[in-house]
Amino acid sequence: MGHSIIIVHSSFFFSSRFRSLWATCVTVTMTASGAQLLLLALCVCRSLGVQQSAPRVRLSFKELMDTRAARPFSFTFNTSDYRVLLMDQDQGRLYLGSREYLVALDMHNVNKEPLIIHWPASAKRKGECQMTGKGKQGECANFVRLIEPWNRTHLYTCGTGAYQPICTFINRGWRAEQNPSSFVLAKYFTATTRGADLFMISHDYLFRLVPGYVDSGKGKCSYDPKQENVAVLINGNLYAGVHIDFMSTDAAVFRTMGGRTAIRTEQYDSRWLNEPVFIRIQQIPDSAEKNDDKLYFFFREKSLDSSGGASPTVLARVGRVCLNDEGGQKSLVNRWTTFLKARLICSVIGEDGVETRFDELRDVFIQPTQDERNPMVYFLFSHISGSAVCVYSMADIRNVFNGPFAHKHGHNYQWTEYTGKIPYPRPGTCPGGTFTPGIQSSKNFSDEAVNFIRAHPLMFHSVYPIHRRPLVVRTGVDYRYTALVVDQVDAVDGRYEVLFLGTDRGTVQKVIVLPKDPTSMEELTLEEVEVFRVSPVKTMKISSKRQQLYVSSDAGLTQVSLHRCGVYGRACSDCCLARDPYCAWDGESCSAFTPSTKRRSRRQDVKHGDPLRQCRGFNAKVEKRLRETVQFGVEGSSTFLECQPRSPQATVKWLFQREGKRKVVRKRVVKTNHGILLKSLNQTDAGLYHCLATENNFKHTVTRIALRILDRDIVLALTAQDEDEEPKTRQTRPYSQSSLASTPFPPEIRLINQYCQSYWEQISPKQQQQRKRTSRRHTESQDQGLG
Repeated sequence: MGHSIIIVHSSFFFSSRFRSLWATCVTVTMTASGAQLLLLALCVCRSLGVQQSAPRVRLSFKELMDTRAARPFSFTFNTSDYRVLLMDQDQGRLYLGSREYLVALDMHNVNKEPLIIHWPASAKRKGECQMTGKGKQGECANFVRLIEPWNRTHLYTCGTGAYQPICTFINRGWRAEQNPSSFVLAKYFTATTRGADLFMISHDYLFRLVPGYVDSGKGKCSYDPKQENVAVLINGNLYAGVHIDFMSTDAAVFRTMGGRTAIRTEQYDSRWLNEPVFIRIQQIPDSAEKNDDKLYFFFREKSLDSSGGASPTVLARVGRVCLNDEGGQKSLVNRWTTFLKARLICSVIGEDGVETRFDELRDVFIQPTQDERNPMVYFLFSHISGSAVCVYSMADIRNVFNGPFAHKHGHNYQWTEYTGKIPYPRPGTCPGGTFTPGIQSSKNFSDEAVNFIRAHPLMFHSVYPIHRRPLVVRTGVDYRYTALVVDQVDAVDGRYEVLFLGTDRGTVQKVIVLPKDPTSMEELTLEEVEVFRVSPVKTMKISSKRQQLYVSSDAGLTQVSLHRCGVYGRACSDCCLARDPYCAWDGESCSAFTPSTKRRSRRQDVKHGDPLRQCRGFNAKVEKRLRETVQFGVEGSSTFLECQPRSPQATVKWLFQREGKRKVVRKRVVKTNHGILLKSLNQTDAGLYHCLATENNFKHTVTRIALRILDRDIVLALTAQDEDEEPKTRQTRPYSQSSLASTPFPPEIRLINQYCQSYWEQISPKQQQQRKRTSRRHTESQDQGLG
């Protein structure tokens, strides 16, 4: 009967860092008659996709939780579609909207007495919604989509209201700031709450709906929860990019509230908006003159030229209007008279010279600078082939809006530059501003100027990113980016911008982009952590002050620290090579770095990542502490020597040492990213193997393995138990344990003999039967379990 021996390096199989990426198994079959060793299989399973910058560290959901650097919102109740809608740094509160619930969380600890308001649509309204044919996917509910600060004691909130948008006020804040008559008891769920059981508990922080007040949400919040809308409150006026009808066919940039006449974009005019999806809306001043202040909105829309085949079907846009626009007097009454839009370009040239344009705008992050008029604007785009991040300057955006207008002309009706006369004041100029001090209202604009902007809202030139190239590109991968936030971090050698990118597979990547030379950039993915097991990341907010990231999905919300320095390694070189501006070597470990730290032993080099210069004296200690491991191989068989550098950017070289001499390992070797497979072993392969990793010109030994080669006949004798025999019958074999023990074998063979003897004694009859059934399938099951 044939016997199977599966030689498995267990630490390689179960190392969690590689579980989802790789499996290697070597099965050796031995026959009783000839003891012939056959290499049956070498199974190599790699993850799909090739990333332009592989993460230095990957953490699964469990590994992330084990670091204690993440805290999921653990209170469970019947809701979904979590969105982080507002972050109040001053009061230390994070406000979430979800299906029929509003939640206020402590930014320091999201599980510390969360305040929860149940705000459902009425049963009558839900019934009416279902009568229209809606509700098959749970849409007939109140999905909270807007929470904006009204003042220090109140918030304004809106929801879809089961396809009838509603709004109201929330009384919030610390007791000391409240009128005594408004003191109430806040509702919140305890850790044991699983249904709708509410407990009335007194808190120092108040959070409740203002009783009896309900406002129409039309023009403020979409009817359909699947339609995205954005809004911002400015001086009592609500500006919103929203679909304002039941069928979601009428999209507009709307201004309501504040005692002013409602105003919107032109209705059903595809030259203005063509099935837009609104992403972000933000007030950005243009000059020191307040009358020049503008509202910028970022969206994507269908192209008017998509029927041509070669043209993209979706375009990324930036639009703007003047905050003091009151509409026209005769034309464009109650319509924006300053509405303009331009195209955003984010593209990359491939090796074949073909330009790939990322046109589907997904998220926008506005990074303030010392000059409030010129923030840096980060855009996240997607494409059928991947994702990209481009950064734009407000100066470039303004230059495009100050440039020529687009005009359809000619027999092919193509977009061309308008070369005719431009009316005064220039279309898009704000009344009472720097260039129009004598015009106090948009109602005083000339008919010529108003009619021109009605017909020419699009600028001819497009806005290109800084350096005319993306900061981050991901193509040929099995995921897409869905959300983006940016942090500015002060390190020893300067200030760096760190990008946190959420994906549709529930992970968050931390990426830094460094100038490599005057013409190119170096992108480093510092880590990728699995925040949610299944759900795509929906929204993210970042608090630099608290060093926390708040990530939401349909399934929930998780609070994640911006850094986990200890995961990079225990050596100074590991910390330095990581090039994470949040981390530095403190003399004993890789720990969080703060600019105020004055300890001379703090080692950090984000720009160059040079351990030779930063870690002098520490590198030699690491080499001395490195332990030599012993591994056994069977003569004529194969064995796998594992070596996995901490960084995927490191290159690996194997050296073989015997009798004091070292040489590079080349013959009879299969090299993989996780080690080498030595084939057809013989006694000359015995010796010391050194795995050397090189990264950024720094070389260090990762692993030392002393390989011992065993005679195959001896191994056969030690493992020749027939699977049908009971342990008590082993002495009848040709090679008994007692005879082998008295044989003058090398010391390591005696050690193997003792190990095997204790191994057989520990196996119960039941386990032996199980081993018999699964011996040939064991390797396959291990491989599948890593996927």
